[in-house]
Amino acid sequence: MSASARSRVKNLYKTLLHLGKEYPKGYDYFKARVKPAFMRNKDITDPELIDQKIRHGEFVVKELEALYMLKKYRTLKRRYYDK
Repeated sequence: MSASARSRVKNLYKTLLHLGKEYPKGYDYFKARVKPAFMRNKDITDPELIDQKIRHGEFVVKELEALYMLKKYRTLKRRYYDK
């Protein structure tokens, strides 16, 4: 694995763990799912496959961010408009 791919994977892992702090089922649940997913793919050496997995991980990050935004929007809507 090249150094740039390794750093991208580490950054993706750190980002996912940071986003997991707000996960509805809790940080421990989230971390218990993320770490094995990364460990399953630790032996991949094909640069194209690594890039594909990183892109999938970035997609998951975007989906989590959208989930959190939706949660915040629903909370604000409930507070101000559902009276």
